Order: sequence, then C-alpha cells, then structure tokens
Amino acid sequence: MTPAGEEEKETGRLEAFSDGVFAIAMTLLVLDLKVPKSGEVDSGGLLAALFGQWPMLIAYLASFATILVMWVNHHRMLRHIRHTNDTFLYLNGLLLLLVTFVPFPTALVAAHLRDSHARTAAAIYAGTYEALALVLNLMWSYAAKGHRLLGSQVNAAQVHAITRQYRTGPTLYLIAFGLAFLSPEASFGFCLLLAVDWAFTGSLTRLFGEPRLQM
Repeated sequence: MTPAGEEEKETGRLEAFSDGVFAIAMTLLVLDLKVPKSGEVDSGGLLAALFGQWPMLIAYLASFATILVMWVNHHRMLRHIRHTNDTFLYLNGLLLLLVTFVPFPTALVAAHLRDSHARTAAAIYAGTYEALALVLNLMWSYAAKGHRLLGSQVNAAQVHAITRQYRTGPTLYLIAFGLAFLSPEASFGFCLLLAVDWAFTGSLTRLFGEPRLQM
C-alpha cells in the first residue's frame, strides 16, 4: 500500500529486473579466476601459481567494486523516480547491456596488461566505464528534464545537486581513457582507485569540490 500523500511508484519491475542483471554480471567476473591444475603448478608451489594470476585478481576486484558502485547509484537514482516510460526502459536496457559487457574488458585487460596490446586493452576497459557513466547521466537527465519522471517530493535544488554530482564520473573516466595511451598501468590503476574511492571513502570526489558521488 502507498502511504497517504505519496505517489504510487511504478519502478518495481524495473528495479527487480535490473538487480538480477547486476547480480549476474558481478557473478560472471569470478569465472575468469582459474584454479591451477596439478600439472600447472611448478617448483614455486601453489601460492606462486595463484599469485601469477594477480592481474586477473586485481581486475576482478576493480570491476566488482565498480559494478557494485553502479548498482548503488542505480538504486539511489530510482529512489527519486516514480514513473517510467518506454524511452527510460530502453535507456535502462542500454545501461544493463554495458554492465553485462564488463566481464569481457576485465578479462581482456588482465590478459594483456603486460604485453604489447596493453594500451588497447586498457583503453577498452576505461572506455567501457566511460560509456557506463555517460549512460547513467543520460538516464538521470532524461528522467529529470521538466521533472518528467520524478516524484513530486523531489525539488529543483535536489535535481541540480544530483546532476552536478553525476557529471564527475564521465570526466574522471575520460582521464582514465586518455591515460591508457600513455601508460596502461596508470589507466588501470586509476580505474581501480576510482572504484575503491567511490565505494569506501568518496575523498577523491571531494577534491573536485563535490559531495560524495559514485560514477
């Protein structure tokens, strides 16, 4: 039942479907972590074989944290949205398309971070997150324009504050994308830093004069 004076929320099915897709994408990331077979363990032992997978492990942690942050932002955004339409559903579908794509660039950057294809792999990795951040901004801009899909309790000051915050993500991931052509390791490290910062502290965002923001 909707409390008196509160609008009925139409996003229940959208949220449930999206949550399932986010959960699947996060689960798929772990499939690229391989258990060393007996014949693959050399004189260094099992721990050495496991540590040999460090690029995949770090990429896994970075991507898991980034998808988690994206899911939190998706959840927060939908708190303010009461209505949906076909356009917004398709935009949400585009976001989920990119979310489910994340395991591929994660495996790609882990496999090629130390070889001659590192720049391309790092650019695709950072570019995927840039696209995610842009689509999230597009979803919010569409919903907020003219108060199109927002609840009546959301005021203009809140809309302006959220819009300013969401702009931070594309700017920072564009930096990571540019870094990929100069130093793939720095680009990947910057993506990892963003994921950890947004998930746990928000301190980097505050350096840009904004309150805590994810993506």
